[in-house]
Amino acid sequence: MQSSTKSTTSRRSNRRLPKRYEGRHESQNSAGIAAPTGLANGVGGQGAREVGAIIAIAILVIGGGELLLRLMAVPQFILPTPSAIAVVFPSPEMATIAEHYAYTLIELVAGYAVGASMGLILAGVITQFPFVEKVITPYVLLLVTTPMLALVPLLILNFGFGFTPRIIAVALASGPMVMINAATGFRRVDTMKVALARSCGASTLQIFTKIRIPMAMPMVIVGLMIGAIFGMITAVGAEMSGGGFGLGSRLTTYSSTLRVPEFFACILILAVTGITIYAFFFWLGKKLASWES
Repeated sequence: MQSSTKSTTSRRSNRRLPKRYEGRHESQNSAGIAAPTGLANGVGGQGAREVGAIIAIAILVIGGGELLLRLMAVPQFILPTPSAIAVVFPSPEMATIAEHYAYTLIELVAGYAVGASMGLILAGVITQFPFVEKVITPYVLLLVTTPMLALVPLLILNFGFGFTPRIIAVALASGPMVMINAATGFRRVDTMKVALARSCGASTLQIFTKIRIPMAMPMVIVGLMIGAIFGMITAVGAEMSGGGFGLGSRLTTYSSTLRVPEFFACILILAVTGITIYAFFFWLGKKLASWES
């Protein structure tokens, strides 16, 4: 009697869940890189309704702002209407804005490449050598707590009004962010897995490349994303501090000449750039950290 009851129970446990419950069951047990749910959900079913709601709210906010500014007769040099900002993009001035935006991207990409590379290398070194961590930690904290924009005039004084001081500032701003997050991820690796790999004869390099890096990938991606955003902010701030090129320089020019629609057009471009950076690293995290699912 007991054997028949056990066999019946085992047959029931081996049955697959109905299809309407499978996706729900998987979604509860899956894990991924943390992100706002409105951006993480797909465009299907309920996700499509959420996207529609977001678009509807955007239309309501933009249309309401347009109507309110027109009814209150707010001057364009104080706060332009959304339509006045939109007119800037097909205008001839957009060619000038695009040229300066290209300079900003060059500074961001070059400085971020240097800073992120140094941050990842230092994160690996301090993880493997605690003595090195004790030596360089005060200097890393100094870089993190010091606004890099305060150093831009000194960098310009030493390197001139060119790309070099801005690239250095971006590297100094993005590197520590990458290093701190990557080092945190490298340390959070399960010690049991490391011990098992050592018992199987794995070397320190093999443990680092095969265990620490894959397991720390979510934190590494977060550090890269934060470093890129900090780098963009620093690049624009450095352009506003000195130099005649770059989108930050355009912001200073437009604000001083009361060309507010062009000013807000540059702000909108920078906002879209920041959202693009976030979306890229979120997609990259899903590709490189798919083991979390």
